[in-house]
Amino acid sequence: MPNHVHALISFQETGKSINIIVGNGKRFMAYEIINRLQKSGNTNLLRELSDSVENSRKANNKKHDVWELSFDWKLCESDKFIYQKLEYMHANPCKGKWNLCHYIEDYKHSSAMFYEMGKQGIYEVDDVEEQKDAVLRNVPYRRRC
Repeated sequence: MPNHVHALISFQETGKSINIIVGNGKRFMAYEIINRLQKSGNTNLLRELSDSVENSRKANNKKHDVWELSFDWKLCESDKFIYQKLEYMHANPCKGKWNLCHYIEDYKHSSAMFYEMGKQGIYEVDDVEEQKDAVLRNVPYRRRC
């Protein structure tokens, strides 16, 4: 999606909370995004990301704001809920204001091609059926479906 990401992620036991895992992932991706913007010479977007940093965070040497400070997640404990979310994510680019493609499998940033046609797209996808044994523990709060 142009301004947000949907993902269905499974975690093995790490002893870390979902907040730590996602925060570390966002930090890693932010560094990579900034590096690519610098290499491509995209000074306008770099300036915009720099200007969006709050003064209190600049004092802590924060240089760019790539992500919003929060994220929304739901604990998927049933097959029904997992497949409901997967269908929502696949349909999202085809609907409403986005209307990025006509067929779900045509959106290149989606796993729909894998589920609809059995083909990997530009991102490697693991079938949710293979992730059933994943464990998520030490969750700071549990949002019920």
